[in-house]
Amino acid sequence: MFYEISSDGRTVLHAMPLLLGALCVLAIAYRYYSAFLAAKVAALDDSRPTPAHLYNDGQNYHPTNKWVLFGHHFAAISGAGPLIGPVLAIQYGYLPGLLWLLVGVCVAGAVQDMLVLAASVRRGGKSLAEIARVELGPWASVVVSAAILFIVVIALAGLGIIVVKALGGEDVRLPPGMEVKSAPGFEVRPDPALSGTGADGLFHFPPACKVRFGNASPWIDRPEAFVLRLPEEAALQVTGDSETGLTYRIPEQTSQIVPGSSWGTFTIACTIPIALLVGLWMYRIRKGRVVEASLIGGVGVVGATVLGSLVPGSPLEPFFSLTKGQTVFALCTYGFVASVLPVWLLLCPRDYISSFLKIGTIALLIVGVFAANPTLPCPLVNTTFLAGGPTMPGSLFPFLFICIMCGSVSGFHALVSSGTTPKMIDKESQVRPIGYGAMLMEGLVGIVALIAAASLPADLYYDINVNVDAAADQKLQAQLRQLYTEMGIDRAAQNDPLHAVNVDSVGHLDVDRANLADIERLVGGESLRGRTGGAVTLAVGIARIFTKGMHNIGLPIDGLMKYWYHFAIMFEALFILTTIDTGTRIARFLLQEVAGKVDARFERTDWWPGAALATLLVTLGWGVLVYTGTIDTIWPMFGIANQLLAVVALAIVTTVLINTGRARYTAVTLLPMLFVSATTLSAAYTMTTRWFPAMIAAGGTTMVVTGTLSLIMTVFVVTCVLTLLLFAAARWFAVLRGLEPVRPELVGGPPLVTVRRVVE
Repeated sequence: MFYEISSDGRTVLHAMPLLLGALCVLAIAYRYYSAFLAAKVAALDDSRPTPAHLYNDGQNYHPTNKWVLFGHHFAAISGAGPLIGPVLAIQYGYLPGLLWLLVGVCVAGAVQDMLVLAASVRRGGKSLAEIARVELGPWASVVVSAAILFIVVIALAGLGIIVVKALGGEDVRLPPGMEVKSAPGFEVRPDPALSGTGADGLFHFPPACKVRFGNASPWIDRPEAFVLRLPEEAALQVTGDSETGLTYRIPEQTSQIVPGSSWGTFTIACTIPIALLVGLWMYRIRKGRVVEASLIGGVGVVGATVLGSLVPGSPLEPFFSLTKGQTVFALCTYGFVASVLPVWLLLCPRDYISSFLKIGTIALLIVGVFAANPTLPCPLVNTTFLAGGPTMPGSLFPFLFICIMCGSVSGFHALVSSGTTPKMIDKESQVRPIGYGAMLMEGLVGIVALIAAASLPADLYYDINVNVDAAADQKLQAQLRQLYTEMGIDRAAQNDPLHAVNVDSVGHLDVDRANLADIERLVGGESLRGRTGGAVTLAVGIARIFTKGMHNIGLPIDGLMKYWYHFAIMFEALFILTTIDTGTRIARFLLQEVAGKVDARFERTDWWPGAALATLLVTLGWGVLVYTGTIDTIWPMFGIANQLLAVVALAIVTTVLINTGRARYTAVTLLPMLFVSATTLSAAYTMTTRWFPAMIAAGGTTMVVTGTLSLIMTVFVVTCVLTLLLFAAARWFAVLRGLEPVRPELVGGPPLVTVRRVVE
């Protein structure tokens, strides 16, 4: 089935045909466009020895099987970006995001990854900064190194806040004048057992309540149960009667408690000792027994997901139900420890385990989409939020291209394509499947994530992705009511108290009557409202697809949905944690290299005081941003930083083409670079002239710190990139006008750079 007509008369597409069409587009791009890049632009030549053979030291440089290296490269480039960006961009409708993912990955992202990899292979496996030094001079290398360091810190903050929003709890301050009307027959009472020893009280409100923010505001349905914390010596003002529903006026300084996910935190915490055991097994206990270690890792991860279901309500729950601050601290502690430990002990085995989960889960998701073939109730283009919405404050242009980055084009990939991968290429023809092919795989990850989010009912999507403290925004509520009316969603019918009783079938998820309370019960009682950041939304979408797919093949096991949900949360967290530990280590090396100009001991990566100090500074940098920031400020800044690094990479590759006499092919890099520059610099202008100054002007320590740090870091990165573009443009002009000679010897001749063998 390709489409169906919804109850409001709209034509609603099914997911399977879209996914099949996307797979065809990706296959055509790989077959023809990557072949053109390999033969004409990169001029790959298998007769030319690669750095893996020229400098084979058995450590960093060694020829590697093509498919093994493909897995390593894909695991290294795949972070949370292709999972989270498309989910947040659903507010614009799914068509703009789908088109950007398809076009961007084929003509921009995969081109960048492949040509940076080819350039690095031709230059002895050198880094992006070293390639800039060779092609543009030493000052360009300094600018690129500084930009990379700041961009990595911003990127780690963008990834870290996703974990915090998915797992950490928080007390959200509610606006003054808020009222809550309970369902008929219910009376709200304080729970002394949970109120502590002071005068503060916790009040549990039942499902199917209504809330409003002032007498002039309309009542808003709140289908799920929730808990409010009243300030000391305050009391609820109650009016009405229990038969028709009591109305409670909430005093000032009241907060809603959003509990942390003890099940999710327990499962993810277990992956750390599992990774340590796998590392010890492969390198110490049973050296070389990779299959045994893989089985241990796989069984351990599945077991941790199942055992996590026992944590909520158990004596262990307080240890794993963390607040926002506790989650940030735990994440920073992990990043610090993972960065200073030997790579074989934690980093490599965690990457090894996550590579299986990443590739396996994506393959399973593709099968799940074909089996479930869910409808996509999300609008093709959502005109309600084209000028900005709750998940991304900016307008469709340019912020769609900032929100969706890694699945289309990602500057972070250039660090990997000029890092470990070029040192392990066996022959140049492998640059095509590894550089271009792995990026297409990441684009496919983004497309599947977008489909999972678009398959959710619109009201469920916004119930999860609207901040609890932002719900009082009258403009936002009016926009949501307009959207729901246009889509034929009857919120009142969904929140009938009878609807909330004995909901135990996933069949309720297939109709417009589904509400947040249904989903919370089916995923094991997790609190889902206000879980902004995209991770929780995607996990719900994945769980629905898996469960519906099982229904369609004759396995109606509804009770598994809670396990699918928490498996998806773990899957997303592993994507993020593998990038956090690797990124922290990369930033630590960069900082040590800079500090080594002052004290030579810092350049020694095995000097513990230097390693610890550099790691601490990097961790504090992204940790402060995570603690003080929000998803709608950090994610756009992360997108800008990441896309600007892509501009740097494309500018350097364009320089390589011009310097080596292949200027006629520069359109393949120059056009994507110009487009990404236009979107990114436009977004940066909006944020630095409006958003960040507004945050600073709003007052409050947190807002001032966040706004100031964000403004300084964004301006610094933009300045670095514009400076590099000036260096590059001057070089292009000089070579094209004949003022500087071309260097065709780089194509087909020996590498210009002699690589020193380094055993880390």
